Amino acid sequence: MRFEMICTGEEVLSGQIVDTNAVWVAQQLMEQGIEMARRTTVGDRLEDLVDAFAACAGRADVVLVNGGLGPTADDLSAEAMARLLGVPLELNLTWLETMTQLFESRGRTMSDKNRKQAMLPQGAVMVDNPIGTACGFRAYHQGTWYFFTPGVPSELKRMVKEQLLPWLKTAFPIEVPVGLHRLLTIGQGESNLAQLLEPISLPEGVTLGFRASLPYIEVKLLQRKPVEAGAWQALLASYRQALGDALVGENVSSLPDVVHQLLTDSGQTLATAESCTGGMVASQLVDLAGSSAYLLAGLVTYSNDAKCALLGVSNDTLARYGAVSLETVIEMADGARQRMGSDFAVSISGIAGPDGGTEEKPVGTVCFALATPDGCFAQTLFLGARRRNDIRLLAATVAHDMVRRALLGLPMLADYGYLKRVDSRNR
Repeated sequence: MRFEMICTGEEVLSGQIVDTNAVWVAQQLMEQGIEMARRTTVGDRLEDLVDAFAACAGRADVVLVNGGLGPTADDLSAEAMARLLGVPLELNLTWLETMTQLFESRGRTMSDKNRKQAMLPQGAVMVDNPIGTACGFRAYHQGTWYFFTPGVPSELKRMVKEQLLPWLKTAFPIEVPVGLHRLLTIGQGESNLAQLLEPISLPEGVTLGFRASLPYIEVKLLQRKPVEAGAWQALLASYRQALGDALVGENVSSLPDVVHQLLTDSGQTLATAESCTGGMVASQLVDLAGSSAYLLAGLVTYSNDAKCALLGVSNDTLARYGAVSLETVIEMADGARQRMGSDFAVSISGIAGPDGGTEEKPVGTVCFALATPDGCFAQTLFLGARRRNDIRLLAATVAHDMVRRALLGLPMLADYGYLKRVDSRNR
């Protein structure tokens, strides 16, 4: 089956918002053994939409059209499809009643403009939207099915899971993969990972793929047919050995997820003391329900005065070594652990840029420390001359990995590849 996607909206086309919908859809499809063949982004112009829809006809088996089903004048997906089909729009009474009841349940009066969301191309099959005011629909043209969903991410995800995927499985012969194993890595480029893994032969029916999304590169092993258990486990063992310290989790979506589970299971506690990351380490844990069981405090000590007042960093240390130094982050971590009474405390101080770098400490220099019951472990890494937020994100990721490694009894200081260690200290 050939699957394509069309994403609509001026805000997507112009880069005002990042199209996370398409990435999520591609991941969901891959897990079902469906590879997206093409993705197109189109603005809110009727002729451009009609042209984009027409270009897919006969080329794709299914086209997912995301966006353009709202109540305003620039929501043109239904009208564009009707024009391509050469049919009028007609009022879908079933969806009109559903919308009316939805507004009443929320204590609101439905605007006349919302009736537009029940206007579908004549002959189209309505697709239910369980949480929004815009229904989807399916339409067939010249050998191609067009499946329309709203652009709101939460609505798209429900409709893909509850409507699109079940329909695809009944309408098309899809070879669903027997297994998908995902290995989450940090600190290595995609080409480096490919070079590390290329010598490892794959059993018949297993394919290798990569997905890059800072701060991670996910290595995917897709098993399209059954593989003998011993051969599969041997393959995974070879991959783990080849990836080394770059491997931070398996079949997980993020490193904070791993840390969250480890802290929850162990019953141990954590405090964070952050400077350049501005609370990102703590925030990524707070995103996960149940983090209050182990996260005692998240301190953002951005200024030197805050480092002294809240963490007990000495003025002499700051004057002699500077805020971005192993000496300072060690005192930050020790201070956070002692004052909060936590089992672990991680600290970060760095130069995220774009200004503030020197020849000795260029932009991208970040210092980390992890205070543990067995002592304090610190390192300085050069994360590269990157954008400010990329440096902050990578720094938060390294901090999480130091905690992960401590909880697993691994050496706290890892070899991440292109994240170069400048200095380190244990005490």
